[in-house]
Amino acid sequence: MMLGVKEVSRFFAVSEKTIYRWIAKNEIPSYKIGECYRFNRVELLEWATSKKMPVSPEIFQEPQDTTVSQPSLVDALSTGGIHYRISGTDKESVINSIVDIIPLPEDVDKEFLSSALIARENMGTTAVGNGIAIPHVRNPIIYHITKPFVALCFLEQGIEFGALDKKPVDTMFTIITNSIRSHLHLLSRLSFALHKPEIRKIVRSESTREQIIEVFTSLETTIDAQDVK
Repeated sequence: MMLGVKEVSRFFAVSEKTIYRWIAKNEIPSYKIGECYRFNRVELLEWATSKKMPVSPEIFQEPQDTTVSQPSLVDALSTGGIHYRISGTDKESVINSIVDIIPLPEDVDKEFLSSALIARENMGTTAVGNGIAIPHVRNPIIYHITKPFVALCFLEQGIEFGALDKKPVDTMFTIITNSIRSHLHLLSRLSFALHKPEIRKIVRSESTREQIIEVFTSLETTIDAQDVK
């Protein structure tokens, strides 16, 4: 579902005039369809994250499908795993190493997945600053997986990733999903989490798996409690 100017202005708590100014300066990803401007949810969330703009999980929620429950970020991270000392000296070699180590089903074409992730990076970096990147494909593809997951990978060395803050990337959250809805849900929750100092601190210190899962669990419990209110 594409968004309109009015919705985007509400999501960021700015005026529609501000949105049009961002469009005129090519600061925000948008599409002109006839006389109207439209925005892609995934691109908008990536942009907001790269600009370090506050992101709330509910901002990018699509109309709920009561027949399908959304994965929790903690479950997705537990499924994808937390991996240390990933080798590689550039984007391509690091992504290949990540795809090789993450727990993919046997019938998933790893070479194709690597190509898709690299192609996404060639379109624009997924680095979000502070040495962190969130590799994923722009339009989620079904990879014959039954559960979407997020793999947290710590690299052996920082690499140039085109981050806006110019810092090398040494920490990657790779998102693999089986639907656009799950992709948006996990990306929004992860973006929200990475704005929290306590999350950034424990991730940047390459803490143990148990410590990382614990702090993400605590944050997500808080988010879920707020959603219920």
